Amino acid sequence: MTKNKKINVQGLDIVLYEDNNNDFISLTDIARFKNAAEPKDVVKNWMRSRTTIEFLGLWEQLNNPGFKGVEFDSFLYEAGSNSFTLSPSKWIETTNAKGIVSRQGKNGGTFAHKDIAFEFASWISASFKLYLIKEFQRLKDDENNRLQLDWNLQRTISKINYQIHTDAIKENLIPKEITKQQAGLVYASEADLLNVALFGITAKEWRNENPDKAGNIRDYATLEQLVVLSNMESINALLIERGIPQGERLLQLNQVAITQMKSLIESKAIKRLK
Repeated sequence: MTKNKKINVQGLDIVLYEDNNNDFISLTDIARFKNAAEPKDVVKNWMRSRTTIEFLGLWEQLNNPGFKGVEFDSFLYEAGSNSFTLSPSKWIETTNAKGIVSRQGKNGGTFAHKDIAFEFASWISASFKLYLIKEFQRLKDDENNRLQLDWNLQRTISKINYQIHTDAIKENLIPKEITKQQAGLVYASEADLLNVALFGITAKEWRNENPDKAGNIRDYATLEQLVVLSNMESINALLIERGIPQGERLLQLNQVAITQMKSLIESKAIKRLK
């Protein structure tokens, strides 16, 4: 189950979440459009209708193999009578319904699959339903756009990393090889170990050499250096797990930085990112 999300429909904040690629929307929040003080009563009144029970039962039959049809028939028989009442929790417990969910705690309440939530919103107000669908679709479009951007970035990074492993070294070594003195030092943090392997200096040394610049050494790194740095972090984690001493790891990481930077200099994929 993913984290809660919110959309604003005609001034009302409505909570929703996604579970196994199914979107659930708060009926409690939608009900506040009709009765802000007692939204639970609005949901219960909706569930008293025979039309509602027929709709809920059909949805469950189409989407829920574990739905208890005999218990549903009992509710359907009673629905619409003056004495008939039904709460979401009773519906869920009696029929093993999955389309309506009761959640406790902060941002809790009665939630329903979007198919059911839109039907409930239509009962509340036809215009409110349209605004709800519009805001819901806007949220989904924004999420899809972000996923597409992430996919394109990962695809480009994959191409870059593939070239790192296949390109031959054709230029002079970049960065410079670690000296014996640097390899013999003890570095206070793993971040500085990576800085020395890639940039040749620690963060403190860089700040001393660049007192007029804001930020840190990595803020001024090139795109190629950032790609290599990301790869080095993963490699360093593996080396630490193997118990390899810091000085030896520094030498190995420095060679990784030299090889990968050399490949990236001629990478067409990374040039298109600039």
